[in-house]
Amino acid sequence: MKQKNIFDEYIVQGETSRKQRAENWQIAIGLQDVDQLKNSPYLFDTAKQHIEGTLDLAAAQKRITDYYQTEEGRKLAAERTDEADIVATRIMSVLAEDAFSFIPQEYARLHWKLFTGVFSHAGEYRTVNISKKEWVLDGESVTYAPADLLKETLEYDFSQERQFSYSGLSSQDAVKHICKFISGLWQIHPFREGNTRTTAVFTILYLRKFGFQVSNEPFRQHSWYFRNALVRANYNNYAQHISASMMYLERFFENLIFQGQNELKNRFCHILWKENPAFQSANSKCKNCTLEEAAVLEYLTKNPHATQKMIAEQIGKSERTVKTLTKTLQDKGLLTRKNGKRNGVWEVMKEAN
Repeated sequence: MKQKNIFDEYIVQGETSRKQRAENWQIAIGLQDVDQLKNSPYLFDTAKQHIEGTLDLAAAQKRITDYYQTEEGRKLAAERTDEADIVATRIMSVLAEDAFSFIPQEYARLHWKLFTGVFSHAGEYRTVNISKKEWVLDGESVTYAPADLLKETLEYDFSQERQFSYSGLSSQDAVKHICKFISGLWQIHPFREGNTRTTAVFTILYLRKFGFQVSNEPFRQHSWYFRNALVRANYNNYAQHISASMMYLERFFENLIFQGQNELKNRFCHILWKENPAFQSANSKCKNCTLEEAAVLEYLTKNPHATQKMIAEQIGKSERTVKTLTKTLQDKGLLTRKNGKRNGVWEVMKEAN
């Protein structure tokens, strides 16, 4: 069993708070694969104690910090295991928070929270232009935003996204737009290091704002694919007939938000990989749903006993709006109510899957 999967027992059998802690730890640990970093056994033991409730989060963080002051910890630090462990505990801390502001400063704050003490430039925009050789590009680099325009570029992208309305969009179109925004944010690459992990955590918080319970599996198992998909979304080489493609990132987000079953293999992202023409998108949620309707279906799939008040709190809408959404979904044949209003349960129909 992979170490990232050792908390599955808490997800399958655990009560709600343990389940959420286990899922957040799996995301936090899985994201270290973005930079090919590995966590220590000590981190897994600490995470297990936190999930079981014998350590609170502050104590877990202190335990990891203290460990890297020991001789054993200092030896592991040579392999950047300290970075993997410390950043994982901080990602866990951020995911446990309930605060989020959609402003560029929040993006910088996240970078600072994750990497303070790890990078000397945590939370600061880079002052030099950068390039990075990418395996999926056969050693070529994405063209990142120039250092002297980072602030202006970030403010513009946030402003454009803030003005955009997802109301009435199908789930497919919503995924396409979210991918466009997130890939553009990542392409700016405002920090010298840690951009992808910061973008991933920001993405999770942003999606939660829409009421989605983000699946832990894609980031747990496929965080390097996420980075490679971002690379492909931002690379053009017209001399070699290569154009930027959102396809790979859209497949990831379909799995992340809608429990899709797209096969996420890193080799698929390589510029020399020949796509199978028979490949079909495996978005499992209804293609004719709006973003709000898809969020309701996603929530009720896991919480069939939820009241309309609970749904409203989850997706950030009024109870009146939820009443309209559930009626529309029932009219579409995607949702039904069994056993009456008072003691009934919601059933998401197979047609929505």
